[in-house]
Amino acid sequence: MFDFRPDHAQDKPALYADLLAAADALTTGECDPVANMANVSALLAEYLPALNWAGFYRLIGPELVLGPFMGRPACIRIALGTGVCGTAAAERRTQLVADVHAFPGHIACDAASRSELVVPVVHEERLLAVIDLDSPEPARFDDEDARGIEALAALLAPRIA
Repeated sequence: MFDFRPDHAQDKPALYADLLAAADALTTGECDPVANMANVSALLAEYLPALNWAGFYRLIGPELVLGPFMGRPACIRIALGTGVCGTAAAERRTQLVADVHAFPGHIACDAASRSELVVPVVHEERLLAVIDLDSPEPARFDDEDARGIEALAALLAPRIA
């Protein structure tokens, strides 16, 4: 049994190092991608303060489909190039959005969301999913958050392929 207890008083690099170590411990040796995404979603919700949604959208055919998450019910399907998640997937580039209401084509699954961070998960040049974080706080995410979640995506990519 795992008992991960994040220290929210530490700086972001240390917090993300702990999150990465916890994700590594939980996903090492597990070959089921849904189980790995589910555990990582729980870790994200536990480790990162001020979130109202944390989870995955998986690339299935020509669209993103809701995967494991923590938070309120969400949009089930997102077209590539649409909204923050679809843009991150289509461009295969992290999207760091301080104000989702100013993002062209933003999809409002939860009206409480004010800022968003979406990171593509790519393995061997193939897009697998995106990690999506939403916050009710404007400008909740910064470059340190983006780097931390990008490191998590790199760790997780071969474990959800």
